[in-house]
Amino acid sequence: MSAKKLHIVLLSYHDSNGGAGIAAGRLKVALEKEGHQVDYLVREKSSTSSALKFGNGLISWLKFIAERLFFLRFEKDKSIRFLFNPGVFGSDISKHSLIQQADIVHLHWVNFGFLSVDDIASLTRLNKPVFWTLHDMWAFTGGCHHSGSCEHFQLSCGDCKFLKNPNPTDLSHRMWEAKKTGFAEKNLHIITCSDWLGNRARQSSILGGHSIKTIPNAIDTEFFSPNASSLGLDPNKKYVLFVAMRVNAPAKGFHLLKEALQYLDADTTELLIVGGELAEVLPLKAHNFGQVSDPAKMRDIYAAADVFVTPSLEENLPNTIMEAMACGTSCVGFEVGGIPEMIEHEVTGYVAQAFDPKDLAKGIQWSLNNKKAGPKSRERALQLYNQTIVAQQHLAYYAQA
Repeated sequence: MSAKKLHIVLLSYHDSNGGAGIAAGRLKVALEKEGHQVDYLVREKSSTSSALKFGNGLISWLKFIAERLFFLRFEKDKSIRFLFNPGVFGSDISKHSLIQQADIVHLHWVNFGFLSVDDIASLTRLNKPVFWTLHDMWAFTGGCHHSGSCEHFQLSCGDCKFLKNPNPTDLSHRMWEAKKTGFAEKNLHIITCSDWLGNRARQSSILGGHSIKTIPNAIDTEFFSPNASSLGLDPNKKYVLFVAMRVNAPAKGFHLLKEALQYLDADTTELLIVGGELAEVLPLKAHNFGQVSDPAKMRDIYAAADVFVTPSLEENLPNTIMEAMACGTSCVGFEVGGIPEMIEHEVTGYVAQAFDPKDLAKGIQWSLNNKKAGPKSRERALQLYNQTIVAQQHLAYYAQA
């Protein structure tokens, strides 16, 4: 493909609620700065972004409900209700005028009744390049977004731990079969935000034969920067920051952070929380900012923190770590997913042994004691995640199609 001006259409379920939608919106801006026409189609829109909402609101909601009701009879229990998406309900977007006009169709996170497996397959049959940035494992499993220790996706799925009656031909196996057939077209090109996820995709029986390239998400490193207000916090205290859309979601690991906080000095260290209220008593004094939708306020919180902690049990390439790094804040997380690719251990932050609260506490203390880690985090964000570099990596991959 030549270096001509491209018309690129990005697809994602939501424009601003969740990391994938935010990442897609940032990619739109980055590609537009390189001179290309980019349209961003979403099922749900809640911000003032330039994303275009696709479909009728009521019909969209009904398809979301239909997908959930369909899965209800298969789910093991309600705790995994949103950890598995069958991909049965959606909308055929292949005939949309923007899709028809596009040089490049680029998918992001398209579940919750936006695109079904069949709808995605229809896009790959349009005789134009289709790229898909994976934000989790769903594209190459029988329906789960993160398989944990399960490696059934390498063969054929089945006997799924998320299902009520796991067996070799259960729902996960049937959806694996649908994806194996539907995602077979060679014009489907895969992008993963981390080498960790890329390696998992290469091991899979569904996507293992496709081209797969790791390209991180983009971030506006001019906006996310260390120059921010103090938020009225005590300059004599040290601040540990935790951010999650749902603070009490088990996968976000707050219970492990809470245990780690017991090892810190409560007289000099305090906790900053973004994402929701907590009724429980914590080892440190906590400042709870609730849900923060204003990017400028979020930037100020990152910049005010001395260390940002991601105690998640499963992660790909968290936007939150990128944002904190760009704001000059040292980061700490467990050795899971793409986190070790982001944090340079004992240089920009600390990569703790998986799920070990004591080592997590050690990492937090290391970051609090090492003032150079913050500026080095900023340098690393500029090298890896700035918009120009990430946009050019995408354009080079598009050109290979």
